[in-house]
This record gives sequence, structure tokens and C-alpha cells, in this order.
Amino acid sequence: MSNKAAFITEAKANPLSVREAELPTAGPNQVVVKNHAIAINPVDWKIQDFGIFLQKYPNVLGTDVAGEIHEVGEGVKNFKKGDRVLGHAFSLLTNDPKDGGFQLYTRLNSLAVAKIPSSLAYTSAAVLPLSISTASGCLFKKETLALPLPSIGAEPTNKSVLVWGGSSSVGATAIQLAVGAGVKVVSVASKHNIQNVKDLGASDVFDYKSSSVTEDIISALSGTEFAGICDCIGTPDAAAAWTPVYKKLGGRYGSVQPNAQGLPDGIQGTSVFAPSVCLGDRYVGEVVWAKWVPEALENGSFKAKPEPTVIEGGLDRVQDGVTKLKGGISFGKIVVAL
Repeated sequence: MSNKAAFITEAKANPLSVREAELPTAGPNQVVVKNHAIAINPVDWKIQDFGIFLQKYPNVLGTDVAGEIHEVGEGVKNFKKGDRVLGHAFSLLTNDPKDGGFQLYTRLNSLAVAKIPSSLAYTSAAVLPLSISTASGCLFKKETLALPLPSIGAEPTNKSVLVWGGSSSVGATAIQLAVGAGVKVVSVASKHNIQNVKDLGASDVFDYKSSSVTEDIISALSGTEFAGICDCIGTPDAAAAWTPVYKKLGGRYGSVQPNAQGLPDGIQGTSVFAPSVCLGDRYVGEVVWAKWVPEALENGSFKAKPEPTVIEGGLDRVQDGVTKLKGGISFGKIVVAL
């Protein structure tokens, strides 16, 4: 048994270098997953282009994996060898290559892992992990929107949220998580993705380019207790676009962008560091990751969206996937099958 990884050998190295890698072992409260599919995220090409985040090289990028449990560490009670799972890999936090997703075997924090039903393909499951951690941080942390945590069969709360960027991978998960918490969701997307976003459970979805988008959003939120904005885009342009809603309705914000810029004066909230929901904010992960995700995947109330664009060919094709994502994709996610 051996491991291989697609290494980034130095800052801004391109292409990634596929070669033998150390086989990870599971420590306390960890598992090792044999990966069957891995997904690409914008952070991957940004690190490769700009040399950000990583503190040492060579290293292994990749945050989204799906596969089967290979090894279970001490203290892990809810997984066994052979279980089908998805998981959020933390190499951007630990700077340890063994914790990266772009390899055959990845070591994971066991809280950032969830079982998946036999009906869910690994290539579909791989679109979810990073978005689960990021979206739940935006919605449920006390420092962001502080919404009630999701549960199966949650009753309506009369609370509401604006998910800005509903067709992004984080947005698609945020909508479903909020609905799972009994919260009314209003969202925006490109015109051609409006129905796709409605199908995720949003009550109303508007074209973000519409001249009446602010008035439409405010009208749709009328009569609810507005929690604030889950900004799944995080650019200054996005903040400028939703600021008129905040000025009218108040509320807080959570943003996917570190050190988000262009925020309206006086607004309270924060940017999200995704792994925190399984670490310092584990009260979120213990409900979302450990309970709601596996149960909701099993009963079909949580869907693996957006759909994957699958690249066959294993680790040798990871660089192709990173390059393809940099060119842009609409309501989709690039997944490499291993």
C-alpha cells in the first residue's frame, strides 16, 4: 500500500508535481480516508497564483474529499474502516501535507467528516465539505448571524436571511442549512440560475443585476425577523450591492472573504475561517457535521449541489482541474475522480 500526492513544491509552482508521498496515520480523534474523489476550490488556484496562506513547501492543497475510511484513530467512535464518507481537509490550517486533499490518502479531523448514503456517488459528495464548514460558520456562529442550528424536521422560526450568491457552492449549502434550521431564505443569483437556486429551498430568488433587486429583497423579507446577510461572494462589489438592504432592515453579516472590504459602517459580524466550526466553534460542528449532514443526506433533504463537472484520470489531472476552475464555472464544481 502506498500513497501519492499532487504537491505544490514551492510558492507559485505550476504545474503541481505528482509523486510518492508518506502514508498518513490517524492520531487521536482523527481518521484517514482513502480518497475516491476530490474537488477543486477557488482558494487552490489563488494559492498557486499568489503564494498565499501556505507557510512551508512542498505541501498539498485541497480541502474537499470523498472516499472510504481507511484507519480510525483513538477516541473515534462513530466511524469504522470501510465507511463511505465526505470530509473537509485542513492542510491550510496545519500546513502539514498529510492533511491535504490532493492525494490518495488524507488525514482528517474526525468532526469534519460525515457518512454518506450508498446512493450518493463520491464525485457528487466531494462538492460539499468546504461549503458545509464555511456556510455553517456564516449562518450559525455567535459572531456572525447566530441563527438557530439545523435539525431534521425543524419548525419555521419566522427568522430570515439573505444569502448573497446562491449559485456558488457555499451559497447552495447555506440555503439548505438555513432551511434546515427553519429559516426563510431570500437569495440572489444570475438570471439563468434562479430556478436552480429556488430548487434548493429559497423562498425567493432575484437576479442580482436587476435594477429593482433591493426593493424586491426588502419586500420578500417583509414580516420576518431579519438576521442579516450571508455573503457567499465576499467582494467589495457584493458588499456594495447588499448594503442598501442592511441600511433598510439592519441585521448582521457573515462573509466568506477574509478581511472583507467595502462593508457598510456600523454593521456587526465577521469573516469566516471555515475549520473553526470543528475547533474553537465546535458547538456548530457537533450539530451540523456530526448530526444534521449525515441525516439530511440520508433522507434527501440535503442535496449535493452544485453538480460536479467530473475530470477522470486521477492525480495527474488535478492541475487541469485547478486551471479549468480559474477560468470560471457557473453553478458547478470541478471534481477529479481518483
